Parts: sequence; C-alpha cells; structure tokens
Amino acid sequence: MPFREINSKMVEATVLPGQKMYSQRGAMLAYRGEVSFTPNTQGGQGGLMSMIGRRVANEATPLMTVEGSGTVLFGHGGHHIQVIGLAGDTLYVEADRLLAFDGTLEQGTMFMGSQGGVMGMVRGQVTGQGLFTTTLRGHGAVAVMAHGGVIEIPITPGRSVHVDPQAYVAHHGDVRNKLSTALGWRDMVGRGSGEAFQLELSGSGAVYVQASEEKL
Repeated sequence: MPFREINSKMVEATVLPGQKMYSQRGAMLAYRGEVSFTPNTQGGQGGLMSMIGRRVANEATPLMTVEGSGTVLFGHGGHHIQVIGLAGDTLYVEADRLLAFDGTLEQGTMFMGSQGGVMGMVRGQVTGQGLFTTTLRGHGAVAVMAHGGVIEIPITPGRSVHVDPQAYVAHHGDVRNKLSTALGWRDMVGRGSGEAFQLELSGSGAVYVQASEEKL
C-alpha cells in the first residue's frame, strides 16, 4: 500500500519509478525527490470513455498524473482522509471524494440506476450528487475524503445496512443498493432529505460512512 497516514487529514504516498498515481488537482501539499505532476487527459485507466462518463455525470473532477521517485504529502480542504485497500474487488465512490489512488486500479463509471432501479436514480437528486458514481477496480489503495471522520461498517449476507444517503462515502464488495423512503411523502413536505430517505445496502462487503452530512 503506497499510502501512510500522517494524521487524520494528511497522507504520505510513495512514488516509485515506472509506476503512476492519480490525485485530485490541488491535493499535493509537499513532496520530496524527483516527482512530476501533469494534468490527466485520459481519465486514468478507464481511458476516454471514462472521461466521457464523468463529464456526462457532471463528475469531471480534474486528475493529476503523479510519476517519478520520491514521496508526496496529500490533503485537501482540511477534510478527513480514509485509506481503503482493494484486493481485486471494486470500490464505488463519488468522484469528488477521491484524493489519490494507485495507477494500477482500473477506473470506470457506473449509473446508479443500474443497481437501484428508479429509486437508485432518485439518490442523485436527493443528495445533490450525480446519478453516476466512479468505480475503481483491482489491487491497490485509494485515499478518499470525508467530513468529521469515517467508520467502516461490514455488510454481511442476511443483514442489510441502512445509511443516510448524505452520510454515504463509498462501498465495496458484492453489494447491492436500494434507496427507500423512511417517511411517507406527505410527511416529507418542508423537510430536507436527512432521515427521510435511507440507502439500503445488502450482500457482502463494507460501506464507509462519514460523521457529518456536509457536502464536499
């Protein structure tokens, strides 16, 4: 894993010759060694279609390609940082929550409706996030951003986990999501999304939840 947690808001990444990393623009705080940062025009390993998908999803978060030999300190906006290790599975995360990730990971875009049907599409409208979510698949590490700290909640067969959509950060594993209303439509008049909606995750994996509902 190339990331070392310095504190809750800063990670150090090891950059090795012949290997790439990708980071959100503006995430570099300091670096040592011979390291270069160049704007990424290919959308990571997802290539052109990944970039198109992100733009359609209004998730065209600029990425920088990080290469060379040295170490880099990453952080952004004082947000809490969580490092997630992947061992061949897929991580689902909103593009604007990505701080940095291994270049070995394959990047793609998933339409939320494909997992949650029509209600999955509603999630984007409720949270203010896009109807698409970014996927990262393979072996490597990802540093994501959140507000107020993050907790990892296991998802096991037969025991669904219900999450406030605005507290959702990311999930991985063989997991399906479904958005449901916790209140009747009449009760929702004049209310924010909050607990009026719940994101139900079932299957086998884990979901990452942030302490604050504040948007990035």
